[in-house]
Amino acid sequence: MAGAWLILPTYNEAENLERLVHAALPRLAEAAPEHRVLVVDDGSPDGTGQIADRLAAEHAEVEVLHRRAKEGLGRAYLAGFRHALDGGAELLLEMDSDFSHDPDDIPRLIRASDDADLVIGSRYVDGGGVENWPFHRRALSRGGSFYARMILGVPVRDLTGGFKCFRRATLERIDFANTHADGYGFQIELTYRAYRAGFRVKEIPIVFREREHGTSKMTARIALEAIWKVPALRFR
Repeated sequence: MAGAWLILPTYNEAENLERLVHAALPRLAEAAPEHRVLVVDDGSPDGTGQIADRLAAEHAEVEVLHRRAKEGLGRAYLAGFRHALDGGAELLLEMDSDFSHDPDDIPRLIRASDDADLVIGSRYVDGGGVENWPFHRRALSRGGSFYARMILGVPVRDLTGGFKCFRRATLERIDFANTHADGYGFQIELTYRAYRAGFRVKEIPIVFREREHGTSKMTARIALEAIWKVPALRFR
């Protein structure tokens, strides 16, 4: 499959970005002869944007989209989707920029898209899991997915997961530009829209690992947003 774009949203990921790009590029090349890495940086004050620019100068497959300020994960992905679609992307991958998602799993997501319109790297199907998370983080994540699944009636185990591969047609049909949530809520909304539109959604097991460097971007506001956004999606 040609035209696979990996979108990496960054804010203060100077300790992770270079290693991640170097790990991801060969995995992308393994599964997609035509591939790009798009770094979407929200004006990181720690120099992440400058590192991204250097990587783009060193690697023809790397591009950088600079945004002026931190506006949240959802807004960063929306900007990245638009840029990648304009660039001819046929597959668009979401992935955290802190090694929580294993770059070695990239080819598996791409291959799974052969018979799916949205592939989710899932922590909560057989073979998946989470490492190095405290109990409250596990409970929040599992509980959030269960809560959303029950209210929305979507047979997806990991609705809050952020390691995904979309087909171009899926994003174009679900009107992604009009999503409004961030963080957990953003991931739930995209998957829900794809399922409701009749697209084939497939989960494959992955192991999620807590970041070793930098700080988590998850906040109480993002978690609370997901709580009230889910019923709003169901009854909209």
